[in-house]
This record gives sequence, structure tokens and C-alpha cells, in this order.
Amino acid sequence: MNNKKISGHISALITVAIWGTTFIATKILLSAFSPIEILFLRFVIGFAVLFALCPKILKTKSIKQEAIMALAGFCGITLYYLLENIALTYTNASNVGVIISAAPFFTAFLSDIVFKQKRSFSLAFFIGFSVSMAGICIISFGKSGFQFNAKGDLLALFAAFIWAVYSVLTKKINSYAYSQLLTTKRIFAYGIFFMLPVMLFTDISLDFHSFKVNKNIVCILFLGIFASALCFVMWSRAVKYLGAVKTSVYIYTIPAITVLASAVVLKETITVQTGIGVVLCIAGLLISQIKFSYKRKGQIYEH
Repeated sequence: MNNKKISGHISALITVAIWGTTFIATKILLSAFSPIEILFLRFVIGFAVLFALCPKILKTKSIKQEAIMALAGFCGITLYYLLENIALTYTNASNVGVIISAAPFFTAFLSDIVFKQKRSFSLAFFIGFSVSMAGICIISFGKSGFQFNAKGDLLALFAAFIWAVYSVLTKKINSYAYSQLLTTKRIFAYGIFFMLPVMLFTDISLDFHSFKVNKNIVCILFLGIFASALCFVMWSRAVKYLGAVKTSVYIYTIPAITVLASAVVLKETITVQTGIGVVLCIAGLLISQIKFSYKRKGQIYEH
């Protein structure tokens, strides 16, 4: 394994490790802010951090490249998070967690269509997907069981598809060979821009007095600096070095990381059943990264 692939795996692992803990910060902030307010604030902070690190203005080479970045901002920043938050108002968080974890399947499907790879759906991918989804279901439905809600579950499924679109767009943007700081900053700018109309038609107050509470300041800075600015840049780097499909399978571990973070921060108990689910999530990720080789007519094929 070369240094770039190692860097890609490390970037993806750090990203999902942080994203797996964001629910704690969000849960704390929800006592003072609405979901759209939290979303807006975290990405404004994220944009400010990226601008401070790299104030240079990106000059794209064509209108098509600019349009791709605008679409990435709309999908990955605005639409994905809005769909996820709206889905949570209709269905259980456990349902959303499981359905969102299907994003790697959609990513593989879109990658084969857009990049004409015809090899994303490998044996390792299917086995890893099945093992991880089993683990995620054990974690999510272990206590309450599955309760179907058509509207909420379909919104979550659409959110998973939109994240797959964002991952594929990220791979396309990486092919332009611009700085990932610059492209992520541009994507954030478009995401915030598309968020503004939603803000206008939503009952928001943005009570800044809530930031007198230290934990609120810590949580929003964590979401803005680490979960947004840092993670989106690192996700882009992982996609560049590993590809959209291999990076997306790291999503399998987010429910497992959430469980472990809950045990450490919120002192929640990890049951034997939950522990099995965590092991299966990680096992599915590892299986998905395996390459199977076989011979055919004197040639060696890798999947």
C-alpha cells in the first residue's frame, strides 16, 4: 500500500471518528437552537476557518467546473442535512441511522454509471455491506425494533442517495487538481448560499445569549471547526486517494463510533448485543477493503 492510500485511509478514519461523535454536540445545542440554526452556524464557522487558512480566491477554468461545485454545495451541505433533519421529525433516529448507512451502495451504483467503472460491486463490497448493515441493525434496533414510517424513511433514503451524489461530485472536483482547501471553501460558500432561502421561510431567532453558556460555545466550535471545516477537507482527500466507493464504506463505522462515544461521554452502557453490532460494523469495513484476485484466460483481475 503506497503512502497516498495510507493517507486516504487515515483521513477517512479520522473523519468518521469525528462525525460519529457529532450527535453529542448537536444534542446539547438543540436545547438552545433549532436544527437549521445549528446547521447554518456550523458551516458559517467552517467557511470562516477555511478562509482564514486559505484566503486566496479560487478561479475555476470553466462554467461547468463552477456548476459542479455549486451542485456539490447544494447536495452535500444544504440538501443532505436538511433531508436528514426533516426525516428525524417523522421517523426514529435508529431508522435514519440504518438507512443513511446505505449511502455506500448508492455511491458504488453512481460511480459505475458516471465513471463507467463497472467494478464497484465486487464480492468484497457485497459481503462487507451485508456484514456492516447487520451490525448497524443490531445496534439501532436492538432495543426498540424496527418501526416503519413511509415519509421519514423515504426521506432518509433520499438523503443517503444525495450523499452518494456528493461523494461522486467530490471525486469529479478532485480531478480538476485544485487545492482541497479552496474547493471545500467554495463548496461551503454555495451550501450557505442555498441555505439562506430556507432560513427566510423558517421561524428562526438565533438567540446569541445562549452562547453565554460555555458548553454551547464548545459544541458549536467543535461542529464548525472539526466536524465541518476539517472533516470535509479530509473526506475530499480520502476520496482523491481511495476513490468515492472505498471512502464511502467508512460510513459503516459511524454507528459503532457513536455507541463508543456515548459510553465514554454520556456513560451509557454497552450491552453484549451492541458490542456484537460494533464488531460487525468494523468487520464489514475491513472486508470491503479487501481485493480479490482471480485468473481468466491468462490474465489477473482484481476486485
